[in-house]
Amino acid sequence: MKVFVTGATGYVGRAVAAALVARGDEVRGLTRGGAGAAASVHGGGAGLPKGVQRVEGDCMLRGPWSTAVSGCDAVVHLAGETIGGRRWSRAQKALIRESRVAGTRNVVAAIETSPADLRPRVLACASGVDYYPFDESERAYAEDAAPGDTFLAGVCTAWEAEAAAARRLGTRVVSVRSGVVLGRDAEALEKMAQPFRLFAGGPIGSGRQWFSWVHLADVVGAYLHALDTAALAGAVNAVSPGAVRARDLARALGRALRRPSWAPVPGLALRAVAGGIATYLLSGRRAVPGALEQSGYRFRAPEIGAALAASL
Repeated sequence: MKVFVTGATGYVGRAVAAALVARGDEVRGLTRGGAGAAASVHGGGAGLPKGVQRVEGDCMLRGPWSTAVSGCDAVVHLAGETIGGRRWSRAQKALIRESRVAGTRNVVAAIETSPADLRPRVLACASGVDYYPFDESERAYAEDAAPGDTFLAGVCTAWEAEAAAARRLGTRVVSVRSGVVLGRDAEALEKMAQPFRLFAGGPIGSGRQWFSWVHLADVVGAYLHALDTAALAGAVNAVSPGAVRARDLARALGRALRRPSWAPVPGLALRAVAGGIATYLLSGRRAVPGALEQSGYRFRAPEIGAALAASL
């Protein structure tokens, strides 16, 4: 299989690209170059896994890079501005949205401009479980649930709508709604673990909010499963079946790091430090992997304790 991967130098993108190469697929990884970025495919490149062919360009801008989509069997679209990297100013929120909406629109345009007999058969596009409403109840959110009314829910809805436009081109579309990705060197996990290493770790806010997570091995597995499973289309929750509440996550982190987990992080203090993103740390929902499990996917790391022990 020939696969075009955007965001191939990111945390998940590198792992997906490496897994594709490891099983014998030909992978073209889109990555930003200089002002005169070339349209041709190059062997290797800084930040790309070994064996991945480099395509220079930026999916936020239409350009010569789009010709490399032609002839590929599949596209994995992972590019997008990091959500937790900066405080959410108005400009940063606009960048978060447009990096996903405009970027996906350009990827679909690249599929459309490919000759009909050379168009990718499947587009697996990133999304997130932030699509769903905040909910501390026992309700489980499967893929057929309605979206929430938060900023990120709106981003996910618009993001998925752009990807869905590829269906009219005969391309199967899968929107992979990931939870928080855990794994060795994962940025989110490192940030969560730091207070525990300083003996100041504990649950955030009330501790009742749900934490829907997925180990890196399983988010990679979900993307490969999406490419390989012809019956899989539409939204797919890439989350572990073992969602936990924040207080249980804190206990598991404490055990994995052999540190106490009793010091709670007050909501007001978190809002003062983190700004708008604090709402998403203080709230959550219990997403479940209905489509993955029904299509026969088997999780590699379904339990939080073992996943953390393997990641820290």
